[in-house]
This record gives sequence, C-alpha cells and structure tokens, in this order.
Amino acid sequence: MNTGEIQAIEAKRQALLGQLRTAEAAVCAGLHAHGFGETARAHLERARAHLNEAYIAINESKSVRTVHQLVEDLNRIQQVMDDVQRRKSQRI
Repeated sequence: MNTGEIQAIEAKRQALLGQLRTAEAAVCAGLHAHGFGETARAHLERARAHLNEAYIAINESKSVRTVHQLVEDLNRIQQVMDDVQRRKSQRI
C-alpha cells in the first residue's frame, strides 16, 4: 500500500469513529429521556454497548468480542441484575 492509500483508509477510519461518537451521544441523550418505557431503555442500553464494541473494533488492534459474545455477556449481566432485584423484592 502506498502512502495515499494508507491516508485514505485512515481518513475513513477517523470519519467512522466520529460517526460512532455522534451516535453514542444521541443514544446517551435518549437514555436520559423519560416516558418511553423500560423496553426502549433496554434497547438503547444495548445499542450503546454495541457502539462501544464497534469503536473498540475499529480503534484498537486487539481482538474484540463478536456480536454473539457481546449479546451473551449482556444477557448474563441482565440475568444477574434481575436475580438481585428479585431477591431484594422478596426481602421486603
């Protein structure tokens, strides 16, 4: 690859990273909006996690989780949170 090709790839990478930052800001703003329910919030939280993984995949040279691995991890975290919430409500 010549210098021009490398610069073009880097320019595209930087543009994509900027778009991801913009998307994350929009998703975060949506997380602070009220009145849309827990389902919308859950989707926004998942979207934010996916945006963060995409940012890492583009910006870092190390390997990152696949989409399937990320979804499994998020599902496990949600199960733990649900279990904790259920235990708290049973104590009351």
